Amino acid sequence: MQRSDDGGRSWESVDNRFAYEGDPGTHQWYDGTPHPWEFKRVWHLEPAPDDPDTVYAGVEDAALFLTRDGGRSWKELSGPRAVKGRLWQPGAGGMCLHTILLDPSRRGRLFVAISAAGAFRSEDGGATWQPVNGDLHSPYQLPDPDAQVGHCVHRIAMHPSRPDVLFMQKHWDVMRSDDGGDSWREVSGNLPSDFGFVIDVHAHEPDTIYVVPIKSDSEHFPPEGRLRVYRSRSGGGDWKALTQGLPQRDCYVDVLRDAMAVDRLDPCGVYSGTTGGQVYGSADAGDSWMAIVRDLPPLLSVEVQTLP
Repeated sequence: MQRSDDGGRSWESVDNRFAYEGDPGTHQWYDGTPHPWEFKRVWHLEPAPDDPDTVYAGVEDAALFLTRDGGRSWKELSGPRAVKGRLWQPGAGGMCLHTILLDPSRRGRLFVAISAAGAFRSEDGGATWQPVNGDLHSPYQLPDPDAQVGHCVHRIAMHPSRPDVLFMQKHWDVMRSDDGGDSWREVSGNLPSDFGFVIDVHAHEPDTIYVVPIKSDSEHFPPEGRLRVYRSRSGGGDWKALTQGLPQRDCYVDVLRDAMAVDRLDPCGVYSGTTGGQVYGSADAGDSWMAIVRDLPPLLSVEVQTLP
C-alpha cells in the first residue's frame, strides 16, 4: 500500500506492518478442511470522516485493520474473527471483508460485510461484534439456510442522514433493514434478477438506491445481454430500468461489488465500472449515461471525489 501527502506527486510505502493479531489459526475451506488465515490483498479502505489519519482497511482473508497515523502502522481489530470465524468459508471471489460503513451519528458504531460470512455490527469501535443477518435465507449455500453466520453478502450501503437504514445486495435477494441490521426484508420487487454485486444510495435522496442485476451466480452478465442500472426511488420494491447510453445488446460484462460510486453534486452523479473495462457515468442521477473511458482492464473498484 502507498500513501501520498502531496496530491500524488510523491509516495511512501505504508504496508509493512499488516499482520494478524496473535495466532489466528484456521478457517473452513470449500471442502470442509481447515485452511490457515493469510493476508492476501486489501479490498477496501474507509477513512474516518472526522480524522484524515484514521483509516479502516478490509482485507482478504476477511480481516479488519485500523491505522491512526495515516497508514504508517496498522493494528488488526480481530473481533470479527471471534464471531464463529472458524466456520467461515470463501465465496468465488475469495473470503474478503469488502464493505466498511461508519455511522456518522454514533461514534464507535460501524458495520462490515464479508463474503461469505455475512454482515456484522460493532458498537465499540470494532472491539466486539455481533452478526446482523436475521431474516436472511441462503437455501442453496448453507446446511442451515437461516444460520446467523455464513451468508454471502455482496455489498451493504447506507445514507449518512439515516444510518439505521441499510440496503444489501446478497447472493440472491436485495434486502433492506430499518433498524441497523436487527431485521431485514426483501425489496427485490420487479427486478429481472435479484442476483448482483453492487448497491449504492443517491447522495441527496436517502430512499433512492441503485443496483445492477446479473443473470445468475453462474452466468455473470446482465439478463438478456442488456446492461441496465435499476433505480428505486422508494427504498426498494419498485424499480425502473435506466438504459439510455448503456449497451442494450450483446453485453456480457459484470459490475462487481465495489464498482459503483456517487458524487455529491446536484444533480447527483453516478458512476459504474465493468469487468469489460468500461466506466459509465451519469450526470443526472442515472437518467442518462455515457462511457467515460473504455478498454481498461477489468474494473474492481470505482471511487469518486468532488473537488471544492
